[in-house]
Amino acid sequence: MIIVLHHGIKEQEKQAIRSNLENKGFTIREIIGEEETIFGAVGVVSIDVREVELLPGVSRVIPITKPYKLVSREFKKDDTIVPVGPIKIGGKRIVVIAGPCAIESREQIFESAYKVKDSGAVMLRGGAYKPRTSPYSFQGLEEKGLKFLKEAGEATGMPVISEIVATEQVSMMKDYVDMIQIGARNMQNFELLKRVGPIQKPILLKRGFAATIQELLMAAEYLVAHGAEYVIFCERGIRTFETYTRNTLDISAIPVIKTLSHFPVMVDPSHATGIREKVSPMALASVAAGADGVVVEVHPDPDNALSDGPQSLYPEQFEKLMRDIQALAPVLGKEISRLPDKAISITFRRESKKIDHKGKLKVSFQGERGAFSEKAIYSYFEEEVTLVPCTEFRNVFNSVLEGKSDIGVIPLENSLSGSIHQNYDLLLQFPDINIIGEKKIRIIHNLIALPGADLNEIKRVYSHPQGLAQCAKYLENFPGWEKVAYSDTAGSVAFIAKTGDKMNAAIASEEAAKVYGMHILKASIETNAQNYTRFGVIARPETVKVENPEKASFVFSTIDKPGALYLVLKILMEHSINMKKLESRPIPGKPWEYMFYVDVEVPENISIFNNCIDQLKNETEEFRLLGMYRI
Repeated sequence: MIIVLHHGIKEQEKQAIRSNLENKGFTIREIIGEEETIFGAVGVVSIDVREVELLPGVSRVIPITKPYKLVSREFKKDDTIVPVGPIKIGGKRIVVIAGPCAIESREQIFESAYKVKDSGAVMLRGGAYKPRTSPYSFQGLEEKGLKFLKEAGEATGMPVISEIVATEQVSMMKDYVDMIQIGARNMQNFELLKRVGPIQKPILLKRGFAATIQELLMAAEYLVAHGAEYVIFCERGIRTFETYTRNTLDISAIPVIKTLSHFPVMVDPSHATGIREKVSPMALASVAAGADGVVVEVHPDPDNALSDGPQSLYPEQFEKLMRDIQALAPVLGKEISRLPDKAISITFRRESKKIDHKGKLKVSFQGERGAFSEKAIYSYFEEEVTLVPCTEFRNVFNSVLEGKSDIGVIPLENSLSGSIHQNYDLLLQFPDINIIGEKKIRIIHNLIALPGADLNEIKRVYSHPQGLAQCAKYLENFPGWEKVAYSDTAGSVAFIAKTGDKMNAAIASEEAAKVYGMHILKASIETNAQNYTRFGVIARPETVKVENPEKASFVFSTIDKPGALYLVLKILMEHSINMKKLESRPIPGKPWEYMFYVDVEVPENISIFNNCIDQLKNETEEFRLLGMYRI
């Protein structure tokens, strides 16, 4: 059962509730959320819930109806994000784990590690203990293989995962791996699950050959009930009558499990298909179905692999798969997880007064909770931030400048409506603030109303003017609706929630509907699905150091002479610097004079870029570097 505690409950009351339940034989898990704190109480004890409801500090008691208690969505509404070293599985990231089926030698696992890392994998897999159908097949290098795996992981900066097959391996194995895999053959090895649960390592739990989804969830319950904090489900195909593939990949299990449980779901398309050519399409299909990541077998020489060579990708095939996942991710509102040296690498130098009591970054944005800017923030920084909503874009800049927030996030450009010129102008007006990063997200608009409202009841629809414009084709179906402009999309949802009028609707993000407890009447009503917004991440240069920048933005005005713009572009060409954007804007207070905004790729050799900038300054009237950042 779930015990929801009163807001502001005293510590002694909380301890009294815990002691009362533990004395009756319950095991207690505490979850502290943004809005409420709960106790999850599990056990074989029968109790009248009214006894618990009468305890001081208890707000309400909710029975858990599922046989799997701790892993159920009833126990925890929000998704669990699983940390594995520097990587987080779940949320808006797509995690790719790759490596050979079996560790064959130190040279082989090192070669595999560097190849998959270079292509974009963030975790290294490799089997040291191989449960094989035939007793004569290669059984793995055992502990020596784990030592090689750990060395390769440390050399590449990747967390490592390997499969455990026996209870006697538990104490030894935990010293070598960052995440433990329970294979399909051991999914219902309950004695092994009981031993693995307490070691406090994230666990990848693979679905058995003939296991139902409920049996998979119950196996996870064994792990969590015996101490495991983090479990990742892995769909790897089930046995059916079909013989054209090794197994039948049950992609439908992904959304089903994500509905029933709060833990992440990954997919192993290699074991699911058993055929190299089928791995990539099934990996992409799994990501499209909502998987939090994929586990892919990659071998530097699959034709001579000692285990599962026919289903292992060649390194060049894996590299293409990573590019395909990267292209697919924005459509799903996600992005590929990156290792720290490939992620946005930013060093903050800040005073304690700028940090909240939990040590999180303070990030300002324009709009209400649930705004698309908030979505960009969580996509960029994941969940470890404190939000600072601002009413105007200028207030975002002021918040960063005055140290009220560490970082600001502002929209710079939309794929349909072009640049947000107000923010480009503000970048000029605030010379002490630089762009330190960017994030592109897909904009999906939804028609949102009060719970219980019907489409036929709607008389007015509120949203930002751009939101209304981007949904014009859908709104043409309702000529009687009054279109009312609002300051921002999320704010329009907050407004209709406050009015309580079922005749009002709003156009905004799915997140805004969740924040304000509203109902989505119609999802994805934007006229053009290719609707993306590029957000800029801004900060004061003295508080931030961006390492290994990949992109730069600058602005300049030309000298009044023939060919002035050509000379600027010629300098970029001579330095082999690729220009990604060129746009002109009138200079305020100087009629018929223009500034040029430019985005370029920064070469690996930063001295080439610096030399180019020096020459540009000599050939321009005014020049300002707006920022150098990673993408």
